[in-house]
Formats: sequence, C-alpha cells, structure tokens
Amino acid sequence: MKKHIQLSDKFNLNKIIRFTLPSVIMMVVMSIYSVVDGLFVSNLIGDLALSAVNVVMPLVMIIGAVGLMLGSGGSALVARTLGEGNSAKANKYFSMIVFSVIVIGIILSAVCLIFLRKILTLMGGSPLIIEDCMSYGYVMVGGSVLFMLQCMFQSFFPVAEKTKLGLILSICAGVANMALDYVFIKFAKLGILGAGIATVIGFAIGGGVAFAYFIFSKKSIIRISVCGFYPKQFGYACYNGASEFMSNVSASFVGILYNIQLLKLVGERGIAAYSAMMYTDFVFLAVFFGFTMGIAPVISYNFGANNYAEMKNVFKKSTALIVIGSVVAMILAEALSYPLSYAFVGYDKELLQMTVRGFRIFSICYVFCGINIWCSGFFTALCNGGVSALISFLRSLLLRGSAVMLLPLIWGLDGIWSAVIVAEGLTAAISTLLFVIFRKRYRYGKITNLSDIDTEKSAETQLINKQE
Repeated sequence: MKKHIQLSDKFNLNKIIRFTLPSVIMMVVMSIYSVVDGLFVSNLIGDLALSAVNVVMPLVMIIGAVGLMLGSGGSALVARTLGEGNSAKANKYFSMIVFSVIVIGIILSAVCLIFLRKILTLMGGSPLIIEDCMSYGYVMVGGSVLFMLQCMFQSFFPVAEKTKLGLILSICAGVANMALDYVFIKFAKLGILGAGIATVIGFAIGGGVAFAYFIFSKKSIIRISVCGFYPKQFGYACYNGASEFMSNVSASFVGILYNIQLLKLVGERGIAAYSAMMYTDFVFLAVFFGFTMGIAPVISYNFGANNYAEMKNVFKKSTALIVIGSVVAMILAEALSYPLSYAFVGYDKELLQMTVRGFRIFSICYVFCGINIWCSGFFTALCNGGVSALISFLRSLLLRGSAVMLLPLIWGLDGIWSAVIVAEGLTAAISTLLFVIFRKRYRYGKITNLSDIDTEKSAETQLINKQE
C-alpha cells in the first residue's frame, strides 16, 4: 500500500505527480461540469441563452474571486505556520478565513442582487437577452456564498493533506450538476433557470459538504473551530492572495470588454462563439491551476521549515512539468478545435466556422499560459503577494485588456482572438525574468548568503504573527 504523502516528505517527480494529480483532476472536473452546463444551455435552449450565461458569469466569478483570494493567500499562511510547528495557531487562522468568506459573501451577494439588472446591462446584457440574464443571474448570485466556499476549500485540501477528498467532492458536485442540468432543462422545462439551479446545487456539494467536513472531522490536520479575528493575518491573507483575486476580477472585466467588442463587430452570435471558447478554455487552464494549487502548500511548508534544498528540488521539477504541459496543451487545443466547437454550436454552420477559426488562433496562447499561472502561484506560496499580483495584473488585465481594445482596430475579429496570445506571451517573458531575479532571495536557485534571507524572513514572520 502506497504511503500517505505528507508536506514534509522529500518529493521526487513521481511523488509530485501523485500529490498534485487529485487537485488537477478536481479542477478539470469542475471546469468540465461548467462546460456541460454550457453544452446543455446551447443545444437545448439556444445560442442566445448561451450568450446570457456568458454575460452573467463574470459577475459570479468576481464574487467567487474573494473566496479564491482568501483561500490561496490564507492557505500559504496556514501551511507556512504548520511548517513552523504551530498547528494551534494555524487552525485559528484557517477558521478565521472560513468565517470571513461567509460574512463577506453574504454582503456581496445582497448588494449585487439589489442592483442586478443595472449591473448585467452594463456588462453587455442587450435587450435581446437581458431577461435570460436576470433569470440565470438571480440564482447564481443567490448561491454565490457556496461558490466562494468551494473556491476557498480548493486551496485548503492540499494543506490538510486531503487532496483525494477534494477530488471526490468535486466529482460528486460535477455529476450532480450535469444530471440535474438534463432533468431541469430537458424534462422540467425550466430553461436557463434550471441550469442555474443545477449549478448552485453543485456549489452546495463542493462548498457546503467541505465546510461540514472541516468542522466535524477529527482526522484533518486543520479544522474549523472557535476563533477570534486577527486583522494583521486577515490583511496578510488578502495581500498574499491578491494575485488570484486580481486574476479572476481582471478576467471577468476583460470578459466584459470581449462581449462589448464582439457586440459591435458581429452581435450576440460573436458572444456565443466566445462563450464556447471560454468553456473549453476553462478545461485547459484547469490543469495548470490544479497543479499549482496542489504543489503550492509544499513550497509554503518547506519555506516555513527553512528546508530550502527541498524547495529548490520541487521548484525545478514543477517548472519542467509546467513547460512540457504547456506545449502539450497547445497541440491538443489546436487538434480538438473543430470537435470542441462543433459540440457547442454545430447546429449553426456560420457560427461554427467563426468559432473554429477563433479557437485555432486563441489556442496558441496555451504555450505561454502555464508558466504565468505557475509563476503567480509560486510567489503566492512564498507569501510574496506583490510579485504574484503583478503577474496576474499584467496577464489578465493590463496587457489583455489593452490588446482586446487595440488589435481589433488592425485585424478586426481576428484581433479579438489574438489579444490573449500577445498578453500571455509578453507576460511569460516577464515571468521568466522574475524567476531569475528572485532565485537567490528565496534560494530556489543557487544557495548563497543564507544569513540575509534568514534575517529578512524572521522579521516578516514576526510581523504576520503579531497579535492585536
């Protein structure tokens, strides 16, 4: 029987793959059931309903980004605290983060529901699709607290050394969502409202059941318990997870820009084509996000434990896997561009042609995406939220947003599909440079001048652990 993998283990290539695989599959499964959501909506309701879903999703992702931010930033803090040997304090930080997500989620959901029609109109909800947007939006925003919890717990399952449990919950949530999609849309005739209800039930499994587990389980190394509010640690978790928040909010904002540009050039059909691409994009990026999420606690733990040799070992092997995976992802995306597009919009020949061409241009970006996601996640794991946020800001907002506004002036519709290539390519060059610049400071490169980093790290640890 294979030994249970612990954060304190020495990781070879095989162990890295085994430890991160559940997180990768978990993220892929979550993205696939989102894809199935889109498939049911597109094929059973129509392309306008698919466009409505794409208008609503950026808002849901912005709300969910708060959970992801506190999960990724907080998990690094908790894992590092465990590495320092203080499990009691780690549990207090973990509990505070969980309760904070719930409170913030309730407030955000309430505000968005009050102003939902105005928000969705600004986000590209044209008169032709606004009622579908409202039907889907009320359900999705109403259930967004569960989505926030699901996003947050994704980062904490590896910290708890329970990656397989996270995978099981994701599979159950996905299966429930897909089955209920078919029941609610096909048989109950609830249309786009049924798709939203099915998705929220999936959120309840992924977020609600995980919440119950961390309260009642006696086997987890981290648990939800009575705690106080620790402003410095909360602020540090927000700062450290700012890159993930920036990435999701920026992607949602840029998604709105895409919708606006596509409406100008080709109308609602362009949004439908973009929606099909985004659903499949979730699956490819999920591999990189899942791997980074899975291996990040190992980096954080070893950094907290001063085990720099192991941190260097994990960094080198992980980077090699990311580079290989990036090339494979691009090849697969190019090869599958027609069948994937056909699955969504095969019922409309003109729309299919537009989607396939856009997908083949868009897919080139995958050769760069992996290294950018890994760079951002790596520095989050090292509790350097500033560098991590910089990468996310560049790739998901500044460069991509600028490109989607400027390139259509030169290349028309192809300029919209090419924007992500330019943004990811430029960010990949910067990510590589940052890896080189910080290799000595964090000792994942040549190990020199040990006393300087120990002094700096000791001061930083005292700062984040100081109680009010």
